[in-house]
Amino acid sequence: MKIFQSASCSTHSLEKPEFMIFVVVAAASFAAGFINAVAGGGSFLTFPVLVAAGLPSLAANASNTVAHFPAQVATGFAARDGLAKAQADHGINIAILAAISFFGAILGGLLLLLTPQAVFSQLVPWLILFATVVFACGNFFIADAKKFHLNATGVFIAQGLVAIYGGYFGGGIGILMLALLTLFGLRDLWLMNSVKILLSGLMNASATATFALAGVVHWRWTALVAICAIAGGYTGLHAARRVKPVVMKGFVTATGLALTVYFFVRPA
Repeated sequence: MKIFQSASCSTHSLEKPEFMIFVVVAAASFAAGFINAVAGGGSFLTFPVLVAAGLPSLAANASNTVAHFPAQVATGFAARDGLAKAQADHGINIAILAAISFFGAILGGLLLLLTPQAVFSQLVPWLILFATVVFACGNFFIADAKKFHLNATGVFIAQGLVAIYGGYFGGGIGILMLALLTLFGLRDLWLMNSVKILLSGLMNASATATFALAGVVHWRWTALVAICAIAGGYTGLHAARRVKPVVMKGFVTATGLALTVYFFVRPA
C-alpha cells in the first residue's frame, strides 16, 4: 500500500514517515478504545487517522467498522452481567432488537458499498457533523426524556433506522441507542449501556461480514486498530469510575467539530 507517493524518495526516507503514521494510528486507536468504554465516539479518532494513513474514505470507513468489532466483543463480555439483567427484564424484547440491529446494519453496509467513492467523500463531513450533533445533544434528550415516550413499535422502527445508519457510517450510534432506550422508559444506565454494547456489536458483526466479503477491508491497518482499541477499551473500563464522563464527552464533541471543519476544507 502506498501511503506517501514520491518517485524521488528512497526506501530509507520512507521508513520514518511510515513508522510515524504507524505510531499515530496505534495511539489514536488506543485512545478510541478508551473513549468508547467511557463515553463513546472513538470512531471520531480512528476514521480520520486511517484516511491520513492513505486509505480512501470509503475503505477507511469499512476498515474502521471492522477494526472496532473485536473491542466491542471484549467489552460486551465485560458487561455480561448487565446483559443478563436486560434479558431478565420482560419489558425489553432483546431478541427483536438484536435481529433488527443485525439485518439493518447489513442493509446499511450494502448501501455503503453501492455509494461511489467520490460521493462518499463528499458525504463524510456531513456524516461527521451529524454524528457530532447527535452526540452533543444526547444528554439533552436523555434529561428531557419524560417529555417524550416511544412504545415498543416506535422503538423497533427507530432502532431499524439507527442500524441502517450504523452499517453505513456508525458515528454516534451509541448515544442514539441510549436516547431511544430512555424514551422507551428505561432508567438503569448500566442495563441500558449493556444493551447498547450488544446491539452495536451485532451491527458491527453484520457490517464486518459484509465488508470482508466485499474485499474493501485493509487488514494491515484494521489489525493494528483492533489490537490497540481492545487495550484501550479494557483500560477505559477500569478508569471509567475515575474519569468524569462529561470530560470525555466534551473531548469527543470537540474532536468531532474539529474533524468536521477539517473534512469540509481539505482538498478533495
